[in-house]
Amino acid sequence: MFTEVLVAIVIGGVIYFLVQKRRSQVLKTKDGWWGVGAPPDGEEDISVRPFKISTSDEELEDLYRRIDQTRPVASLEDSQFHYGFNSQCLQKVVSYWRNDFDWRKQVDKLNQYPHFKTNIEGIDVHYMHIKPQRVPQGSAVIPLIMVHGWPGSFYEFFGIIPLLTEPSDPGDCVFEVVCPSIPGYGFSEAPHKKGFDTVCAARIFIKLMKRLGFQHFYAQGGDWGWQVTTNMAQLEPKMVTGLHLNFASVTMGGLIVTLSIMFGRHFPKPFGFTDLDIQRLYPFMDKLVVESIKESGYMHIQATKPDTAGRGLNDSPVGLAAYILEKFSTATNFDFRNLEDGGLTRKFSLDDLLTNIMIYWTSGCIVSSMRFYKENVGHGLAPPHTKIPVVVPTGFACFPNEVMHMPKLWVQQKYHNLVSYTLMARGGHFAAMEEPQLLAEDIHKQLRFRG
Repeated sequence: MFTEVLVAIVIGGVIYFLVQKRRSQVLKTKDGWWGVGAPPDGEEDISVRPFKISTSDEELEDLYRRIDQTRPVASLEDSQFHYGFNSQCLQKVVSYWRNDFDWRKQVDKLNQYPHFKTNIEGIDVHYMHIKPQRVPQGSAVIPLIMVHGWPGSFYEFFGIIPLLTEPSDPGDCVFEVVCPSIPGYGFSEAPHKKGFDTVCAARIFIKLMKRLGFQHFYAQGGDWGWQVTTNMAQLEPKMVTGLHLNFASVTMGGLIVTLSIMFGRHFPKPFGFTDLDIQRLYPFMDKLVVESIKESGYMHIQATKPDTAGRGLNDSPVGLAAYILEKFSTATNFDFRNLEDGGLTRKFSLDDLLTNIMIYWTSGCIVSSMRFYKENVGHGLAPPHTKIPVVVPTGFACFPNEVMHMPKLWVQQKYHNLVSYTLMARGGHFAAMEEPQLLAEDIHKQLRFRG
């Protein structure tokens, strides 16, 4: 007992010192230009243009021709998903894609929400803008920007949008939702110059929200969306009223994190570690180091030579599907690696998975989306913004099968105003698409907690 109290006192003193030391730090940025060539003379075009997703017979005929010409490769016996996407499973997915998947129907579904484009810093930014149809008397409409990651897209949020704009509980808030595509993803134009990282994306999305007339708004994100929305909160802490995350990462070299790793297994209480924390973190070398190495090969490729692998994926729809869908298997639940079908349809429908694939295929964005890793990771793992705390009120949804587990103590090292931390009942990395109801409830919970 005495030892635990002593450890708690030491940790508390260190946390106080570090918080006071870093309180005054702010993130700064300068305007950029990502269009072709030099910026033109004259005033910036701030017009907002309606956008509609479309397809054609030629587009589908080209897709089917490429699918028909694929060359299957047999998987090793008893390999399941441990070597990547299992070929037998892939053939079934491809067969469904070729013979049963209705892209035209999915295009109509995508267009059920209003889409727009506007030019910011020289590139066209695509976004959906969904306003609530009915607002209960006395309720305020809260602007919310939701940012996706890789290999996802704005489509990840289709299931959660109605739960936010048309909540069934009269006590819930009503949101006006903006879902942009990160430049280089989906139907947002790719940057034409080097250096476009999450801070640049954050700056562009802040400009987007200002252009739409919002002076204050909430932000939500997972995967790259976590970092983009975090940077938004660091750039404009008075404009971003609140932040909600379902993924986060911290600098492993921090003193508090290091102490918790060293002593948390045997002294969990001073660090606030739960049974889930112990289960997900230890043995530490196996759970965080070895697993990270096993599942981060794609990141090393994309952070070094994205154009090389990306060119092949851009030419082969089957290769693209295997590369992306493997992530929707493993990142949803590591145990799915032991299944012949990768557990793909346990959490998602093939129609939803293939719709996300088709957004990448039809827009031809796989290479530019992969470059985002090169711009963010290829120049070091600790850019300046990683050392700057977030003071905006933050809620964190901790899904039990997330690829990287974040105990509450670790999240607090970065997010100093953590108003809610929820251990979710189920779910993994693609939370908005996998468990839209649970994620929506936690977003509403954060606002009720503040309110």
